[in-house]
Amino acid sequence: MTHNPSRPDRGRSALGPALQLVHTGRAPTRAVLTAELGVTRATAGAVAAELQELGLITVDSRPAVAAGAQGRPSHRLGVDPGGPVVLAAQVHTDGFRAALVGLGGVVVATAPGCGTVDADPGQVLREVVEAGAGLLRDTGRRCVGAGLAVPSAVAEPEGTALNPLHVAWPAGAPVRAVFSQCLADAGISGPAPGSVATGYAANDVNLQALAEHRHGAGRGVRQLLCVATGHRGVGGALVLDGRLHTGSAGLALEVGHLTVDPQGRPCHCGSRGCLDVETDPLALLEAAGREPGPEVSLLDQARDLLRTAHPQDAGVRQATRRLIDRLGLGLAGLVNILNPDRIILGGLHRELLHADEGRLRAVIADRSLWGRSGEVPVLACTLDHNSLVGAAELAWQPVLDDPLLLQEG
Repeated sequence: MTHNPSRPDRGRSALGPALQLVHTGRAPTRAVLTAELGVTRATAGAVAAELQELGLITVDSRPAVAAGAQGRPSHRLGVDPGGPVVLAAQVHTDGFRAALVGLGGVVVATAPGCGTVDADPGQVLREVVEAGAGLLRDTGRRCVGAGLAVPSAVAEPEGTALNPLHVAWPAGAPVRAVFSQCLADAGISGPAPGSVATGYAANDVNLQALAEHRHGAGRGVRQLLCVATGHRGVGGALVLDGRLHTGSAGLALEVGHLTVDPQGRPCHCGSRGCLDVETDPLALLEAAGREPGPEVSLLDQARDLLRTAHPQDAGVRQATRRLIDRLGLGLAGLVNILNPDRIILGGLHRELLHADEGRLRAVIADRSLWGRSGEVPVLACTLDHNSLVGAAELAWQPVLDDPLLLQEG
């Protein structure tokens, strides 16, 4: 395609911001898109039409006037339900899951993987990509990228998993390079016609936070703190003005290794009493006197225990209070340091919030510098498969930045 920069209504500078607005649900109509972009109605209409031609969004051809509304009806905008997808995958201690995710964070199809994670990252990621390739064959959808969530800090710019404490991978495993090679071997395509997908990879809780900020409980917040349990361990992430804060080398917000009980359990990092071992699913099961079983993931076992036994079992209630107190202490310290607009909790921490929200809020308020006068909203994560959706955000980002990539050779 020959691009004509003299036509601002078709310029790259407007296409990317417009697509991001529709993708995150912030421009449900063409009128809102016009206002958000600060352009004329004609320019917004041309931009929306071009995104529709690219197969990325839909534009309602018959706009209706909402009840009680005045003035000209506006065309409704949405992501194209039959548009391209990205391959997203998550590796965790109990296996992996592959998915196809469209714009808007819509999960189109999923495929659960193995029940164990091989010590060789290459073997696991080959199986991940094979599962994703199967989904693409089954659905016939066009793939424009691939993203991966892993239970480890991922160093930048190398893309290495520095501390995969809860899987048997070696420290410093080059997960991004291995993932990219597996994608190339399987012929998974990237955004430009004929291109091969680049493999993007990041920490799973970082990606939860990104997904929740764009599509879930963190929408509209400038400074969002996310703390979550996976199947093992605890992670944290911070979103500042729409972007993940990852530090100088991608390693920021390792909140799992805040000490909340100096005499507590030994941690994999060498310390004692870290959030990682005091508030994860295994900690709840052990505190409640339950022997973990091999047939179901630790996270599912802990969730089931809270949901079924907490109301009537005094031992489970006591264990729950212990974890809530430890979690609240850690969150109070983070509030003192970061002063976020909102905290969102995922994994087992979401269930702890539901089990005794008042206790958790009281601990945070009592232990934080600002107390109840500066109380920070604490909400549960709302997205299913939010790490997968976050991995998809990595893969969608080049298209969100420049939608015309989809038709460049």
